[in-house]
Amino acid sequence: MATTDGGTRITFLEEVRSAVTPRAALLVIGALGLMVAFITSYTGAFHHPKPDRVPLAVVAPGPAGGQVVHQLDRLPGAPLDPRPAASEQAARRRLDDRTVDAALIVDPHGSTDRLLVAGGGGVSLAQAVEAVVGKAEQARQRTVRTVDVTPAAPGDGRSLSSFYLVVGWCVGGYLCAAILAISAGARPANGQRAVIRLAALALYAIAAGLAGAIVVGPVLGALPGSLFGLWGLGALLVFAVGATTLAFQGLLGIIGIGLAILLIVVFGNPSAGGAYPYPLLPPFWRAIGPALPPGAGTWAARSIAYFKGRALTGPLLVLAAWAVGGTLVALALATLRRTGGERAAGEPGNGEAGGGGRLAA
Repeated sequence: MATTDGGTRITFLEEVRSAVTPRAALLVIGALGLMVAFITSYTGAFHHPKPDRVPLAVVAPGPAGGQVVHQLDRLPGAPLDPRPAASEQAARRRLDDRTVDAALIVDPHGSTDRLLVAGGGGVSLAQAVEAVVGKAEQARQRTVRTVDVTPAAPGDGRSLSSFYLVVGWCVGGYLCAAILAISAGARPANGQRAVIRLAALALYAIAAGLAGAIVVGPVLGALPGSLFGLWGLGALLVFAVGATTLAFQGLLGIIGIGLAILLIVVFGNPSAGGAYPYPLLPPFWRAIGPALPPGAGTWAARSIAYFKGRALTGPLLVLAAWAVGGTLVALALATLRRTGGERAAGEPGNGEAGGGGRLAA
């Protein structure tokens, strides 16, 4: 029992109800669910990485080429997806275009073949392919020498800088949207307010994109490639994540921030192909990764840094879709809310409440 200042006794259960409101309890339960989802998603994606149908170009003369492709295609567990290539030059073009992740060049006059890999696209993937091909070559009584034709920069340990850069941009995007919501209401009162928030987000995205590109480029020397290319990518990515968060907030209020974290952090980061590129991920994460902002951003950042901007169209379209979709949904929900508030204000006895709704942030 407790006693109030007026002398009224209240029970412990009433104290609990007063200290922890039903809404707070629901939010705590939601946070617990996010935590469990976080652990499940990251552990599920990373606990047992193994190569699965890694695209591999095979250059071998005459009938030997088909035989090598057949043997590699029949390896237990199907770790490789071998494809014949007409020449080493053609294989290197496929590596540059990111249509294959490695290339095996068979030497017809000796017993040592060469394996071309692109460490800039993911060191862990290059090492996994090297292990699989080396074992297969040993079974054929041959040896293999690995050549990294697109190595990661000296300051880009295990080619993870692009992934961490994208994670930072994503965090900045949904934090900016969350701050706008916390400071002035999760749901904008009208379309004009929504436009102002989106404009503020756009300015923030431009600044965030430039800051990230400068840090990983001139300041730390972690990523090569075009500074302006990374800047543009960062601005688009931050805006896409922020606009999506604003759309979720317009739909669900403050809970929308949790939904954005679920999508971007819980599902998006482990499936982004950062620590382990797509061919090393389990099927679920491998399937969703390219369609989510972290995955599209990581692929695009590596393309800009190491592959001269090749294979960018798909990821940029994904990010543009999230940016445009988030913007349209946020504006539509704000407009509908304004319309609903005006209708409520027009009803008898509701004029004062409607006016308050229009003034609310």
